[in-house]
Amino acid sequence: MRAKVVVAVLLAALLLYLVLLGQRGWALVTSGSGPVAVVLGTGVLVLPLVVAWAVGRELVFGARTEAMARVLEAADRLPPDDLPRTPSGRVERGAADAAFARYRAEVDEAPEDWGAWFRLSCAYDAAGDRRRARAAMRHAAGLRRSAGAS
Repeated sequence: MRAKVVVAVLLAALLLYLVLLGQRGWALVTSGSGPVAVVLGTGVLVLPLVVAWAVGRELVFGARTEAMARVLEAADRLPPDDLPRTPSGRVERGAADAAFARYRAEVDEAPEDWGAWFRLSCAYDAAGDRRRARAAMRHAAGLRRSAGAS
């Protein structure tokens, strides 16, 4: 719950920033200072749209991930968080590699199972490979959507 409050506060601050940025862009476009000001103002107006799209995409990704985790938890298919950790809190590399091998084999056996891809994503994350973790999670979400789940 605390993370959601932090996200809400950050989104409110971002929204305020984007509104102020949009006002500056509009002021440049309507200033009558020539074509350079219009082009610059248009660029400043486009920036909040791009940021809003990117933030929205991440929020949808987070909501889908959370929904998938709830379904797997209810079915007792969520991967346990029981890997040994270093004093700094990172998962030990050998344990992460062993977990990865187990979940990779699970995906190889059932490539259409979105739950297997979710668990593989968690294994990638434990191994520190965030790019592949996100790709596997997006694949899991796609499989879940194509299977008819919301």
